[in-house]
Amino acid sequence: MHVKKGDLVKVLAGRDKGKEGTIIRSLPKEDRVVVEKVNLVKRHQKPNADYPEGGIITKEAPIHVSNVMLICKSCKKPTRTGHKFEDNGKKVRVCKHCGATLD
Repeated sequence: MHVKKGDLVKVLAGRDKGKEGTIIRSLPKEDRVVVEKVNLVKRHQKPNADYPEGGIITKEAPIHVSNVMLICKSCKKPTRTGHKFEDNGKKVRVCKHCGATLD
């Protein structure tokens, strides 16, 4: 996947198009990510240790990874990512706009 947990991303498609948020969780087997304050859904929750009262809660649902684009930290634009190898042989992500390393 071109994004990982902690990355700042912009949503490209769906009802939350244009919103920005940080990736909370990555689900690589399903090609989905959970983005903070994006794709909010309401769920009926039974009482448990986390929610002693229960009731209807609002939480983030996963969205497909193809619907998000990474925002570069240096040029502050949504960008496609490339890869390159550093001198020590480590593979890093690179911004296609400005050439800055993203890892």
